[in-house]
Amino acid sequence: MRLFGRRHQIEPEAAGEAAARAAVTVAPAEPVEPDLEAAAFFDVDNTMMRGASIYHFARGLATRGMFTTSDLLKFAVGQAVFRLRGSENPEHIAVARETALAFVAGAKVDDVVRLGEEIYDEVMADRIWSGTRSLAQSHLDAGQRVWLVTATPVELARVIAQRLGLTGALGTVAETGNGIYTGRLVGDLLHGPAKAEAVRALARREGLDLTRCTAYSDSANDLPMLSLVGQAVAINPDSELREHARKHDWPIRDFRTGRKATLKALPIAAGVGAIAGGVAAGLALRRHYRRV
Repeated sequence: MRLFGRRHQIEPEAAGEAAARAAVTVAPAEPVEPDLEAAAFFDVDNTMMRGASIYHFARGLATRGMFTTSDLLKFAVGQAVFRLRGSENPEHIAVARETALAFVAGAKVDDVVRLGEEIYDEVMADRIWSGTRSLAQSHLDAGQRVWLVTATPVELARVIAQRLGLTGALGTVAETGNGIYTGRLVGDLLHGPAKAEAVRALARREGLDLTRCTAYSDSANDLPMLSLVGQAVAINPDSELREHARKHDWPIRDFRTGRKATLKALPIAAGVGAIAGGVAAGLALRRHYRRV
């Protein structure tokens, strides 16, 4: 079902350029000798954080009574079906893009940021992988900048980066007018090749030498970004990325143990922008603004 009119062709270059333009430093660098040509890029969902950040945001909205837990479960079941039926092909990504619009359409930017801060502290902070966080800190300690790169809306991504003391975030950019989200994206969903384009554009702006940069991800969908830098690291990898990493002698770090690793296929470990959580969050915000 189409949520917002005609679907457009995926444009990774436009999404990447938009993400790079929206990238701002959210945390000051530590007083160490800066390494201005090197940086690290971290995927968020299942790499920096257990599960999908947008889904956790939706759960936080549920606790605030913006919609019911049964609504969240309904969307989670739909996401599980999505995960089991196929790969993230262009049709799936188009749905995810439209879901991203549902997430923000009509909402106030300041409200989304405020809710993101509250919900991060309540729900997300305890889901950060300590091992991945330590890796990020090692780059900061070396004087390098550390950026998150995620399909999550950039405002929520910035909140996560700020709370973690990282440099900033590259995320999906939604168009705004007078402090309100219009329901249109600037470029496209920051996913797959678009992440690589965003990193490339940021490197041009910041004067980075990509051969001296490092990228981290859990998903084979991020191979374009991982292949762009001098050092790629697989974190909690899916089977395809694990196989690719072994073939190319990339380091593999798995911070999951036992049953946690099997939870990878569950809805909270969603792929493209956590479609289930995005829809739920979008409906919650819309209901909220109708009531207000």
